[in-house]
Amino acid sequence: MENLQLAARIRAFRKLKGYTQQELASKMGISLAVLGEIERGNRHVEDQILSKIAGVLDISISELMNISS
Repeated sequence: MENLQLAARIRAFRKLKGYTQQELASKMGISLAVLGEIERGNRHVEDQILSKIAGVLDISISELMNISS
């Protein structure tokens, strides 16, 4: 999935779940700057980070990446 599409989905799910960037970054154990770069599509999202995002937002990785099963 292209970085910008994934970035937009991460941002949308974060907002849908009612988290600020600071809150989500804190729950994931990453810096606000790193999350900001991810949400702008400027940083490749590693599998470990993707898994943390999905876990904190209580959604599946498939849902986050918009993969139909």
